Amino acid sequence: MIKTLFLVGTGGFLGSISRFLASRFMQNYFPSAFPLGTFFVNITGCFLIGVIYGISERSSLLTSGWKMFLAVGFCGGFTTFSTFANENLALLRDGDFFHFLLYTGLSVFLGIAATFLGVLITKIV
Repeated sequence: MIKTLFLVGTGGFLGSISRFLASRFMQNYFPSAFPLGTFFVNITGCFLIGVIYGISERSSLLTSGWKMFLAVGFCGGFTTFSTFANENLALLRDGDFFHFLLYTGLSVFLGIAATFLGVLITKIV
């Protein structure tokens, strides 16, 4: 368990740094009112987690340790949106459209509502 925590933590550390640098690069070199940096990171993270899970499903190239480091750690630190997208893809693959719609709808709606509530509370307190 300690080894897994170390792998996930190290991957998350590197993913978070990569997210910061990639997002900053995009915003600095392609300035826009659109949050291009975050958008780029989220889409790139989704692509990366797809590649990681695709490789792990088709071959034994990635050990469980590498999968933890790359998918849970790096992609999790890079963007949690990648995990959200991968979980939704799994629901779609399983034909579980009800839970797909429920998870997607509630995550987006409640995520925005919770963020709004957090901001609102800080203004009140």
